[in-house]
Amino acid sequence: MDINNWQHTAECLFQMPPEGGMRVPVWFFGSREILLDMGPEVLQQAAHVAHLPGIRRASMAMPDAHWGYGFPIGGVAAFDPDRDGVISVGGIGYDIACGVRTMRTGIEREAVQGRLQELVDALYSSVPAGLGSEGKIKLSASKLDRLLENGAAWAVHKGYGEEADLDFIEDRGRMDGADPDKVSETAKKRQKRQLGSLGSGNHYLEIQCVDRIYDAEAAAAFGLFQNEVLVTVHSGSRGLGHQIGTDYIQILGRATSKHQLSLPARELVCAPIRSQEGQDFFRAMCCGVNNALANRQVLGHLAREAFTSVIPEARLDLLYDVSHNTCKVEEHEVDGESRRLYVHRKGATRAFGPESPEIPEQYRGTGQPVIIGGSMGTSSYILAGNSAGRNRAWGSACHGAGRAMSRKKATKTWTAKDVISELSRQGILVRAASKKGAAEEAPMAYKDVDLVVEATHRAGLARKVARMRPLACIKG
Repeated sequence: MDINNWQHTAECLFQMPPEGGMRVPVWFFGSREILLDMGPEVLQQAAHVAHLPGIRRASMAMPDAHWGYGFPIGGVAAFDPDRDGVISVGGIGYDIACGVRTMRTGIEREAVQGRLQELVDALYSSVPAGLGSEGKIKLSASKLDRLLENGAAWAVHKGYGEEADLDFIEDRGRMDGADPDKVSETAKKRQKRQLGSLGSGNHYLEIQCVDRIYDAEAAAAFGLFQNEVLVTVHSGSRGLGHQIGTDYIQILGRATSKHQLSLPARELVCAPIRSQEGQDFFRAMCCGVNNALANRQVLGHLAREAFTSVIPEARLDLLYDVSHNTCKVEEHEVDGESRRLYVHRKGATRAFGPESPEIPEQYRGTGQPVIIGGSMGTSSYILAGNSAGRNRAWGSACHGAGRAMSRKKATKTWTAKDVISELSRQGILVRAASKKGAAEEAPMAYKDVDLVVEATHRAGLARKVARMRPLACIKG
């Protein structure tokens, strides 16, 4: 794919004009440097998304975009149900509502110096991590259904966290529309012992320190200060979400044929939003979202208890909890009129700006916190959503650095011992549930998060507020 034909339409925005069966252009948000480093298969996937029925404005790729199943990870697309719009498993991902939760401790880095190992031991003991990890909470069939309907609110009402937490979770911790009857028994069985577990892959629990503030006003609104210690959890919907994806890939594959949808790639199997199959998948996906929100609520509660058992003066107040890998029904302006759209964000996060009614009242003067995770040895960031970003990219931003190397190649390039030793040399403690996982998640296997965030900032999707450096990391 020749990117020389792409139009540089604004700062950090490149456009591929429609060609062939594309209904809309592809918009890539990022610098030319990032675009040139992006593999042609990623750009081809973004172009394939532009063929789907009912897509509005553009097929979008965030600065951290990389190859995924169907949509690129870092892909954003909005579909209009009034224009035969579709819903796609590949546009959401298997780890439904994987996301991040950041908590402020209210203490400075000096308070944890000399106690990091004790903190890591306490957190690792309290938060189950790794492939197939199981929590200590046993769920009956009826309790699981209530969890799938009510998300983080269910967890709070069961004593995992505080009512005030809900004010600082996207959608107040519960996505409307969930129907547990649309989730298979196989998916539910996979979840019965996984609530309150971190999982594997790129999931982590990290102790961080604010080392730079870019926007003092927004940082103050977010309750952040220089040198403050933060705790961030990155996890998703565990086996239940993956099974929902597996089940509905088959169901939507049949729906694609039934509704005679012509697709440029079989991984884009989808169904019309208003079809029975489309609505069934949406309701099951809402269950996956609620499961992820409940899981992070429990994980946050466990982390809060473990951390304060070592340092009692720490508070661990919730800054924000936001998901990526979702499809949300949202009102957006299109061609001068308000439209109800199904916005797919795969490896992309909401970044709603000031005055948005969907975000906590406390943040309506600045825009919502946008949490961008790093990769063990690299920076993470807190950004703030912009009003302009909602108009430009459906209120979306990147969600992390984005992989630059496959997991398979990473394990052939580095050993876990090499990775952990290098991070230790930098003063970062790492506790990994598996050696393979540590090697797969080597910081060098990811793009430069600083470049990705700078491009997001310059593109006007979200603005930089604070940068955090890792002190210790527990990997799944």
